[in-house]
Amino acid sequence: MKMTLTSDEKQTLLAQHATTRDGRVRDRIKSVIHASNGWSPSEIADALLIHETTVRQHLKDYQGSKKLKPDNGGSQSYLNQEQTEELVAYLSENTYHYNYQIVEHIKQTYDVNFSVSGLNKWLHQHGFSYKQPKGVPHKFDEEKQAAFIAHYEQLKADLGDEPILFMDATHPTQATKVSCGWIRTGEDKPVKTTGSRTRLNLLGAMNLNAIGATHVERIECVNSETIQQFLVQLRENERNNRPLHLILDSAAYHRAAAVKETAQELNIQLHYLPPHSPNLNPIERLWKVMNEHARNNRYFATASAFRETVDNFFTNTLPTISGSLASRINDNFQVLKHAS
Repeated sequence: MKMTLTSDEKQTLLAQHATTRDGRVRDRIKSVIHASNGWSPSEIADALLIHETTVRQHLKDYQGSKKLKPDNGGSQSYLNQEQTEELVAYLSENTYHYNYQIVEHIKQTYDVNFSVSGLNKWLHQHGFSYKQPKGVPHKFDEEKQAAFIAHYEQLKADLGDEPILFMDATHPTQATKVSCGWIRTGEDKPVKTTGSRTRLNLLGAMNLNAIGATHVERIECVNSETIQQFLVQLRENERNNRPLHLILDSAAYHRAAAVKETAQELNIQLHYLPPHSPNLNPIERLWKVMNEHARNNRYFATASAFRETVDNFFTNTLPTISGSLASRINDNFQVLKHAS
């Protein structure tokens, strides 16, 4: 945003900055002066430790009406009860990326002026926070998910000491998985990346009562044959012939006749999740923990280093941290609602 000041205007602003005690006014003055010196809004925001959208609004206010005080000019910055309820309902259905967009909507709809910082306070006061929406599978069936949860709760109540295992496959890649983390303001944190397509196929079965003992195998591919071999290994891990209850998704290779026959021979009862229901399989959360410890922001120079790091997580790290995972990996299932 281009800002041009005469020498007299700049001196006047500097004098105001030296005499005012209102930090908000000083931020506005500094934003205008820095912009006139060729700084970008993002550079000004970094220097003043405020949001870039706030800087843009400050510059827009000054260009439009020489506005420096947050409360001068325009109509009163408040909404009546009816307008407030209407806006809350509107923002609950419509997601905006920037505060200034909501400021403009309020101005056009209600002829009420908000500053970006004032709107930010209003949003917090009315129960809004800045976060990502939660993606949900577009084909999932709420009724089928509710029926499965009821079935699972009854299964737990009836089984006694018969173990319930949650099974799933995951396919981590050697490519660097860049992830969010705490980084000093105004700085970038470079992370080496690789485009390697090396991929692991991991098949796991987890008992929520013994997360640290989760059985994970690295396999060439996931098909009905490898699933049968995995079932055999699960049975061998069990010291007696009591029934095993295995919860798994409804992929075609899980429903293959040969898999069902093998499961029956091994005294393993299969319980299929409804389609499009990863939220009902807690082992999905274990894969996320694995990524946090073994992959996030990690560069692997070789495929062997990648494989060793992933294997080490399940062999050494998971048994060590499993006691702290109960609050994250459990059967408090997330109940999904269809996106409006």
